[in-house]
Amino acid sequence: MGKITGFMEFERLEEGYKPVPERVKHYKEFVIGLDDSQAKQQSARCMDCGTPFCNSGCPVNNIIPDFNDLVFREDWEDAFTVLDSTNNFPEFTGRICPAPCEAACTLNVNDDAVGIKSIEHAIIDRAWEHGWVKPRPAEVKTGKKVAVVGAGPAGLAAAQQLARVGHDVTLFEKNDRIGGLLRYGIPDFKMEKSHIDRRVEQMKAEGVTFRTGVMVGELPKDSKVTNWAKETISPEQLKKEFDAVLLTGGAEQSRDLPVPGRDLEGVHFAMEFLPQQNKVNAGDTLKGQLRADGKHVIVIGGGDTGSDCVGTSNRHGAQSVVQFELMPQPPEQENKPLVWPYWPTKLRTSSSHEEGCEREFAIATKEFIGEKGKVTGLKTVRIEMKDGKMVEVSGTEQVMKADMVLLAMGFVAPVATVLDAFGVDKDGRGNAKATTEESGGYATNVAKVFAAGDIRRGQSLVVWAIREGRQAARAVDEFLMGASVLPR
Repeated sequence: MGKITGFMEFERLEEGYKPVPERVKHYKEFVIGLDDSQAKQQSARCMDCGTPFCNSGCPVNNIIPDFNDLVFREDWEDAFTVLDSTNNFPEFTGRICPAPCEAACTLNVNDDAVGIKSIEHAIIDRAWEHGWVKPRPAEVKTGKKVAVVGAGPAGLAAAQQLARVGHDVTLFEKNDRIGGLLRYGIPDFKMEKSHIDRRVEQMKAEGVTFRTGVMVGELPKDSKVTNWAKETISPEQLKKEFDAVLLTGGAEQSRDLPVPGRDLEGVHFAMEFLPQQNKVNAGDTLKGQLRADGKHVIVIGGGDTGSDCVGTSNRHGAQSVVQFELMPQPPEQENKPLVWPYWPTKLRTSSSHEEGCEREFAIATKEFIGEKGKVTGLKTVRIEMKDGKMVEVSGTEQVMKADMVLLAMGFVAPVATVLDAFGVDKDGRGNAKATTEESGGYATNVAKVFAAGDIRRGQSLVVWAIREGRQAARAVDEFLMGASVLPR
């Protein structure tokens, strides 16, 4: 424990934001991180609990009390060593993870949680600044070849772990750049893509081979999934050329809203809208980019993807932005004795909401209305819960103006054609069927084919993807070598 009475002496410190009028003019990150003294003070609040619930609340099991103590003692390099031992990419999680560790913090029982995420952010940024993040190539090669399909956080974590124990790893990505939804789903103002590029260079130095623009199997012609592949490769070829194949694609099939008028021009999935802006930010030229300039935008879906659509629409110069949420407005403060240490349901206001957004709760869309084939509005109705079911509130129907509608209601399943092409069994939700048991974990029904990340567990957090990638790497290593020194 850095300071025995720190949790009683110091208040929680939040990272700052640059002013709204300034930040909506660009797509750069705008978070103002903690300086050394602020990070030290915030880490002093950690109580080094006998049972550190933050560790189990964190999917990658970060050793949080230890790095808090080291930051308090101003031993930043050792703090990075501790953080790096459990998390391959703290610069990703320190920016976009919702921090379930903080929900589980013991101090959060009756006070504000320790700012764990902000401390993690401070540690990794200093590690890069001081050159502590270095390639760690294997000293001895095993001669085994592994194909990892999908270069999102799960695939990146798995590839890095497997390369570090000596396997020859090739990472296949259907899009033109590495990163998966980190690259084309997360807006640059939340995480600039230089963080991914920097890790790619590190992994190349560790021996990972990257092949972009390669689709394993084929997508249906009517698929709405982002795909900039220039070539295809068959599952049979991968199974022939490699000793093991690990599938780490995302849950990319967006949940649709099949109501009348769905085919009107101007109604789009969020994942048609967001990737285009990221490509433009990267210097690409797109014809017919979906833009919100001067439009009345309605975002259907109250989660993070919907929030990202709000922030991007505001940067385009939308005339108005309204975000719909099907569920009733949650309380501003959770019932801590009831929910701690689990993730609480409470009202969450993102930085994008603060930039300009009207939020509507307990509202459903009955119909998209249009003229001359273009959307002009939505017919909506208020809903309420009765006897455990959602029912419409009579007399609440209204029409809301909209020139653009973005569907951000989550993702239902991975691309089925990839799993079908390999012959992988699926669970009831359409995900790859594979257990996480320590013996034989992440193995599918197909010989030497494994699955991890969203393709196995469904839509989830970046930190869960990293965890699954790390655990699957150990499972693949055990399969190839009979035993593994990789952490689970």
